[in-house]
Amino acid sequence: MDMKRILLVLISILSIAVNAQETPRTGFSSPFDFSLFLSGNFGEIRANHFHGGIDIKTQGVSGKHLKSLADGYISRIQITHGSGYVLHVTYNNGFTTINRHLSGFVGKVAQRAKREQFEKESWQVDIIPEPNEYPVKKGDLIAYAGNTGYSFGPHLHLDVIENETGDYIDPLPFFKNKIRDTTAPKAQGYMIFPQRGKGVVEGSQKAQQFTINTKPIVAWGTIGAAIRAFDYMDGTSNNYGVHTVTLEVDNQLIFKSIVDRFSGNENRMINSWTYNRYMKSFIEPGNTLRMLTSHNDERGLITIDEERDYNFVYTLTDLYGNSSKYRFTVVGKKQKIDPIAVRDKYHMKWNRFNYLQEPGFDLFLPKGVLYDDAYLDMKITPSSDFASHVYRLTTESIPLHTWATLRIGLRSDVANDTTKYYVAGINSRGKTYPIGGSYNNGYMDAKVREIGTFTVAVDTIPPIVNVLNKAGWSKGTIRFKVKDEESGINTYKGTIDGQFVPFGLQIMSNEVIYSLDPTLIKKGKQHEVEFYVVDNCNNKTIIKETFYW
Repeated sequence: MDMKRILLVLISILSIAVNAQETPRTGFSSPFDFSLFLSGNFGEIRANHFHGGIDIKTQGVSGKHLKSLADGYISRIQITHGSGYVLHVTYNNGFTTINRHLSGFVGKVAQRAKREQFEKESWQVDIIPEPNEYPVKKGDLIAYAGNTGYSFGPHLHLDVIENETGDYIDPLPFFKNKIRDTTAPKAQGYMIFPQRGKGVVEGSQKAQQFTINTKPIVAWGTIGAAIRAFDYMDGTSNNYGVHTVTLEVDNQLIFKSIVDRFSGNENRMINSWTYNRYMKSFIEPGNTLRMLTSHNDERGLITIDEERDYNFVYTLTDLYGNSSKYRFTVVGKKQKIDPIAVRDKYHMKWNRFNYLQEPGFDLFLPKGVLYDDAYLDMKITPSSDFASHVYRLTTESIPLHTWATLRIGLRSDVANDTTKYYVAGINSRGKTYPIGGSYNNGYMDAKVREIGTFTVAVDTIPPIVNVLNKAGWSKGTIRFKVKDEESGINTYKGTIDGQFVPFGLQIMSNEVIYSLDPTLIKKGKQHEVEFYVVDNCNNKTIIKETFYW
C-alpha cells in the first residue's frame, strides 16, 4: 500500500473516532418532564475531588418528580448527612446512576428506608436490595428531587457510573440534545510555576499569577503553565468546568486535558492537577490521572533556554464544540537560578517511602502518597495552649493521595482522661480543626491526608445543644441546633416518650430536625423528648423537653 493510501486510511479512522466522540450517547430519557438547565457540570473543580456528575436545576423547588431513565432496578438506598436522600439505579444498558440530595423516596423504597431507620435506630441508612427486589421501567416515578445534605439549593445531582469499569463518566452526552449551549469557555488568568531549583519567573522561584492581558512574562529554566477558566451555557448565569484544554508552545502541542471520566482512585488527584482553581498544563510525576496527556518528554513542563520569545496558545473547548483561544508570550532571559537549600532529611521523595523523626514527632509517608517531591520547612514551637508542641512541617499544606501516619508525643499530666486528647491541624489562618487519632503510651497516633501543621489538643467540653422555636413544636416539627467547637460531633440520638425517632442532621445549618409522625406519636397530649449528642472525645450532652401536640 503506497503512502497516499495509508494517509487516507489514517484520516478516515481519525474522522470516525472524532465523530464517535462527538455523537451523543443514547439510551436514557430525561429525568424530568420540564426543560433541563444545569447548575453544575461534570468534573468541576471542588475541594479534594472532582464534581462527579451534573447538577440539574429543579425550577427552584423541592419535590419535583424524578423519573427512571430506562429499564433497570434500584440497587442501593441511602440516607446520609453529606448527600441527603440517595438512590442508586442500575440500568440494563450498562450504566448505574446515583441520584443525590433527594427530598424523599417513593412507595416500597420509602417504607424500606423508614423501617431500616427504626431497626438500626439511626437516621443514616445504607441498604443494598436484591436485583429483582425493586425493578423500574423507563419513565417510572422513582423519587422526589430536593435539597437535602450538603446542598445550596433544590436540584438533582446525577452521577453516571460505567458498570464495566466502575468509572464516573460525564452524564451530559446522554442529555446533550436536551440542553442548549452556544457559548464558548472563557479564561480569567494564567499561572506560571517555576520548578524548584530549576526555573525562575519574573526574578522569583515562586509560582505567580498573571492576568489574561498580561505583558510578556520573563522567565528562565524549567517552568509549568496553568490557566484559570470556566465554561458557560445558554439560559443560565452559572459557570462550569472546561471540558477540553490544550496548550501549544511555538505551534507544538504540549499538553491536553479532556474531562470525561475518572475512577474513585483518581478522584483526589485533582489536588495535583489544580491549584486555587488553576488547571496545570503539566503532570506531576506521581499523578496518573487519565484525563491528562503530555505531548513532550517533560510531562508538559517547558524549558526556557534561549533568549527569545516563546509563544503560548491555550485553546478551551466545551462538549458542544464551542471554542476560544488565549495567547501570551514568555520572554527567555538568562538569569541565575538558586539551587534548593533544604536539608536532605526534609526532602520527601515522591517515589519512595519517607520517614521523618523529630523530638516527640514521627511522620510516616508510604510510597504513593506524594504526587511530587516535597521540601519541608520544619519548625517546632512549644505551646502552653496545647497538650504537645506545635509541629509546622510546611507553611503551605501539601495534599496527599492516600493516608500517612503521624505520631505526636504528649506533655505529661495534661489530661487525666486520655480519651480527651485529639490530634488537631492548624490552618494558614491559625484556626484548629479536628483530625482525631488514638492514645498510645504517651503518644497520639493519627492518619492524615495532608502535610501541614499539627498538634495535640484536649477536649473536655460537651457539645452545645440549643432548642429552636419550641413554640412551633406544636405544629409538628421539633428542631435543635448542635455545635461542637473542639473534636467534632460523633453521634446523636433522640427519643419521644422513650421511643426512638429518626432525627436528621441538616449538615448545612447544623440543625437536627424531626417531623412528628401521627402513626407513631399520639396527638392531643403532652410528650417528652430526650435528645443527646456525643463528640469525638466522648463528651456528652443530654437535653430533655416537654411539648404538647
